Amino acid sequence: MTNQVPGLQVTESDGVLTIRFDRPEALNAFTGEMVVGTAGLLNEASVRDDVRVVLLTGTAGAFSTGADIAGENAHEGFDVRALDAANLLIRAVVQCDKPVVAGVNGIAAGVGLSVALACDLAVCAESAAFLLAFARVGLMPDGGSSATVAASIGRARAMRLALLAEPLPGREAYDAGLVSHVFPDSEYADGLAGIVKRLRHGAPLAQAATKRAVNAATLAQLEASLENERTTQTMLLRTADVAEGMRAFGEKRHPHFTGE
Repeated sequence: MTNQVPGLQVTESDGVLTIRFDRPEALNAFTGEMVVGTAGLLNEASVRDDVRVVLLTGTAGAFSTGADIAGENAHEGFDVRALDAANLLIRAVVQCDKPVVAGVNGIAAGVGLSVALACDLAVCAESAAFLLAFARVGLMPDGGSSATVAASIGRARAMRLALLAEPLPGREAYDAGLVSHVFPDSEYADGLAGIVKRLRHGAPLAQAATKRAVNAATLAQLEASLENERTTQTMLLRTADVAEGMRAFGEKRHPHFTGE
């Protein structure tokens, strides 16, 4: 497959479709093209008999830091269309009939974390870190993470991650139940490859049925969460606090929030 989407590296080998987020200069922060392009590839993979597993990962020591909020007046470039694109990707991950694995090789933050948690398995290196960074810029979690984080680690830990925006290292993320596998950095590549290989040799119909059943049991509130996040985040994007938070991020200083 030829990659036609800037910011994505797309390869296929032995039934594995690998999509690498590739904006190393921005720690693989998402553009709209990357999000929509990844969703499209997942939708295609779902109906392709020659694809058995989809692997989402990043280049240059990062998974993804989420939405790209760099630049002056970055808040002006965010509206409901950005939320809709993110939700499109989350739905594509969850609804794909093939196992979708997140290979978390570094930081996964914001909607980057949301994407990793929507995957069926999240395999991380010990040096990886997970961060719900929305609170740092005056936003709330989105990409379904208000549902997926709590489903993985419970309400108390979810509130801690969401309200305090504290990074969670790879080993602690595994111990908390946020990810399915963790490997020492020196063993991460082989460990990830081994898990993908096992899935590739699994029974496709059984895997699809298992995925649907487990998601129905554990993510019953995902659709409602996506819609609630969309509504509330849209309102927050219009606030002075978000404008201040994004300016402070770009200027590398602490924001001064006023509740306006």
